[in-house]
Amino acid sequence: MFSLNEKYLSANAKQMTVQTLILGRLVVIFLLLVITWIWYSGRLTLSINNFPQSVFVGFVVSVGLTIVYFLLLRLSKHLRWQIRMQFALDALLITWLVWRTGDLSSPFIVLYIVLISVSSVFLKPVSTMVMALVCIGLFMSLVILTAAGTVVSTGAALTPAKIVQGISFNVVAFLVVGLLAARLSDRRSSGFELQEATKNLANLRALHERIIESIRSGLITTDLEGNIYTFNAAATEITGYRAEEMEGQKIESLFGDIGLKIQQSLGAVDDGDQLPRFEANLLTPDGFAVRIGYSISQLFSEDNEATGLIITFQDLTEIRSMEESVRRKERLAAVGRVGAGLAHEIRNPLGAMRGAIQVLESNMPAESIHADLMGIILRESDRLNSIITNFLSYARPKVGKFAEVDTCEAIRDTIKLLRHSPDVKDSHQLEGLLPPQPVFISADATQLKQIFWNLARNAIQAMPHGGNLSIKLEPISNNRIRIVFEDTGNGMSPEAVEQLFEPFSSSTSGGTGLGLSIVYQIIRDHNGTINVRSIEGEGSVITVELPSENRRITPVNEAENIEDSVAPNRLKGFLKVKKEESKVSS
Repeated sequence: MFSLNEKYLSANAKQMTVQTLILGRLVVIFLLLVITWIWYSGRLTLSINNFPQSVFVGFVVSVGLTIVYFLLLRLSKHLRWQIRMQFALDALLITWLVWRTGDLSSPFIVLYIVLISVSSVFLKPVSTMVMALVCIGLFMSLVILTAAGTVVSTGAALTPAKIVQGISFNVVAFLVVGLLAARLSDRRSSGFELQEATKNLANLRALHERIIESIRSGLITTDLEGNIYTFNAAATEITGYRAEEMEGQKIESLFGDIGLKIQQSLGAVDDGDQLPRFEANLLTPDGFAVRIGYSISQLFSEDNEATGLIITFQDLTEIRSMEESVRRKERLAAVGRVGAGLAHEIRNPLGAMRGAIQVLESNMPAESIHADLMGIILRESDRLNSIITNFLSYARPKVGKFAEVDTCEAIRDTIKLLRHSPDVKDSHQLEGLLPPQPVFISADATQLKQIFWNLARNAIQAMPHGGNLSIKLEPISNNRIRIVFEDTGNGMSPEAVEQLFEPFSSSTSGGTGLGLSIVYQIIRDHNGTINVRSIEGEGSVITVELPSENRRITPVNEAENIEDSVAPNRLKGFLKVKKEESKVSS
């Protein structure tokens, strides 16, 4: 008969609500007993003679029912029928109290209105209206039975007109209160439904956000105008831009003009084809170029109406780096193997030629033109031998002798030697930014100084008209150190940066291009990394990171070492190039 609003409440909340109803009923009857006693006494001084026995009996019955209600609450979890039973017994108890206190003239008729109003809190609208009809039926039955003499009346005798008038007035009051209470119950039910819907929506939104944030691919959603409104954590990790920076920005600010690619993607969907994949270079806030692969799809609403775009993308930098490294290996491995053997074969006739020229030179007058020509041949043969020696050092490096080395002292020695180098002029400023205490690492001292010397000398040669070179050393996390070489020289173009660590690359200093290749290999053998950042016309910054504790890497065999050494960009070798700025990290 009654339909309880319990589906909107949690189990604990339901029990607490029923307990409140039980205790509230007992408190109301007790207050009613006290007020009635004062009313009958006519003053604040209470008298036993004026004690309202009928109300007291109702109070005692309520106490007994309260005990029964609490027992039922503990024994049964079906609260729907308990609420119905309590309201039905309340209606019967009010009817008995009205009969005992004067029938149609009883002041407790108003309790029917209170009961109907309270029922709207616990029952749904239809059940609240049923409760009002039950109260009307009990009240009319009581009045009719007392008027007919079937039940002894406790009130004053009333004329039929007064009885009809009293019944009509109260029934209308009950109906109006019932309708208002039903309306209140409906609003309450709607409030619960809205609250539940809001909670479910919030849960779905939280789940949606957790799913999006847990995706390891970058995910961006836009509206139809291309304004970004979703930017997940992976997108931040790949691009370097924070979500709060990108929300509301145009998608073109990140991917450039992708209008044609959007049309291709939407056209593929219309034709039933697979979404095409695109690749692009994306610039991070630090100016690094990240190679990404992305796809574009349409975003639809629940009504299947297009509301925007979904762009998913992945970082392909490492993949392209490995592909580039493999291609470089394939291209240079054969050259390395042949060149290493060829270098040995060239040295033998070169030595014989040099010996023969020296014998001929000894028989020539010192001032003759032939002696000058032979001197040129000897110098060029020495240069050729130096090129072969450097190539063999690159193709078949010596095994380093690792020991505890003070990096600060190695840098100081490099700066001291550099100051006495003929390449250094008065317009060159050399600065060592070193910590006051020694910084020890496990490394080969000779190879470490070779790294510092080559990098510093290249920086000086990049400043032919003078400039500043600073060498900064600092310990960093994970038991590593960082050495930064920063110059104000000519800088490098993106093409020069791309070939920086390749052997025999074009060299502005006129060398063989093996210096930085050997530097890279030494750093790699020390489990370190090197990062080059250069702006053409403004200078370069080369960052070397080395572990404090090291494990020496021993080549397995010569062939493997040659193949590996001619692929210097194996470690994070993807070129990070900006239009006006060139960078490479390895």
